[in-house]
Amino acid sequence: MLANYLIGLREGLEASLVVSILATFLVKSGHKDRLKLVWAGVAAAVAVAVAGWALLQFITSLTAKSFTTQETIGGVMSIVAVGFVTWMIFWMRKASRSIARELRDRMGAALEVGPYAVVLLAFLAVFREGIETAFIVYASAATATTATPFVGVLLGLATAVGLGFAIYRGAVKINLGVFFNWTGALLILVAAGIFAYGFHDLQEAGILPGLQTLAFDISHVIPPDSWYGVVLKGIFNFNPAPTVIELTAWLVYLIPVLLLYLRPVKQTPAPPAVPAQA
Repeated sequence: MLANYLIGLREGLEASLVVSILATFLVKSGHKDRLKLVWAGVAAAVAVAVAGWALLQFITSLTAKSFTTQETIGGVMSIVAVGFVTWMIFWMRKASRSIARELRDRMGAALEVGPYAVVLLAFLAVFREGIETAFIVYASAATATTATPFVGVLLGLATAVGLGFAIYRGAVKINLGVFFNWTGALLILVAAGIFAYGFHDLQEAGILPGLQTLAFDISHVIPPDSWYGVVLKGIFNFNPAPTVIELTAWLVYLIPVLLLYLRPVKQTPAPPAVPAQA
């Protein structure tokens, strides 16, 4: 639940902030009547994301009778989901400094084009977060036997919507830079576990060898059925007895991605001021 709560909170807050920026711009620019167009775009984006997740579940159910096919799809989808979340983390890290200005500029241009452009802008702004959430939750909850992961992501989304509304109303002020930096680092750890488990699925499907070749086995130290073993498995997909390929995949992803993420962001120098003409 906690891993999916974090995913829902992070993705939901990004989407909420985007909607908040667009809504604030419309209100302050005297176009409050266009807010309904933004909500139409947001509703369409959420519907498409839910449909995408439902399609993934449907495809999985069709292949449930074939263990090999099911594990292959699960492994591939896990790796694809990690690609999505990694791109999202680095995109937000780079774009967070200028996203508000860019959204306001795009909304100004959309208002000149017409109502459909406003709906499309809101749709595209939220669609990315929604489809990423659908892929990530599908991959992280692939081995779930209860509804707990989905409860976690729904609670995270609900918290994000509440925070987004409070920020919009000015009731809450949080350091978004610190929030996204810390949650980004935690999501990299979550993604590393999903990435490694994807390779484990491909081993179980027989596509990759070495299913019985373990890197180590510390099940006696961290029993999988202990409360802390369950917590580590639920959050980071921790396996106390990983295969060599599984451990290698975890290290190959985690080390370079985390080092790149922790590297200081280069500041882009501001353009020189143009002197005023007489």
